[in-house]
Amino acid sequence: MMEMLFYLAALVALLATVLALTRANAAHALIYLIVSLLAVAVLFFLMGAPFAAALEIVIYAGAIMVLFVFVIMMLNVGEEGVAREREWLGGRNWIVPGILSALLLLELLLALRHAPAATSGTAVAPKAIGLTLFGPYVLAVEIASMLLLSGLVGAYHLGRRFIVRRERKR
Repeated sequence: MMEMLFYLAALVALLATVLALTRANAAHALIYLIVSLLAVAVLFFLMGAPFAAALEIVIYAGAIMVLFVFVIMMLNVGEEGVAREREWLGGRNWIVPGILSALLLLELLLALRHAPAATSGTAVAPKAIGLTLFGPYVLAVEIASMLLLSGLVGAYHLGRRFIVRRERKR
């Protein structure tokens, strides 16, 4: 049963990632990317790593996706951007991501029902996690933060050029 749930979550992650990569609309791609990250969190949970699953949701599907939303908001400035965002928020654009997310929720509930031992691991203190992340893995943490910063700076400069060109045309 758990193997089948694992493969189903992997299929959802793969499908959502492919859909995220093939969308021309940045908002749609972002929604599929969030579903993909949620599926990866379910995979972590099914492999017996509930803390990694929680971090996946809080850090990637939460904080980093909020950063991407702000970048998209910066790039879609003006009345045309507002009209485009209203169109993107239409109900039919949420059908496939909603179905995939509901499937992941059902899968997680089934996993919790059939294997309560998956969440009964040993407790790890936050201090131990902090010492590990900023001890032997400090270079990886800093590289990840620099990547995020460079992405934000790049998005700002791309958006700024777009706004400057648009003002010159008027």
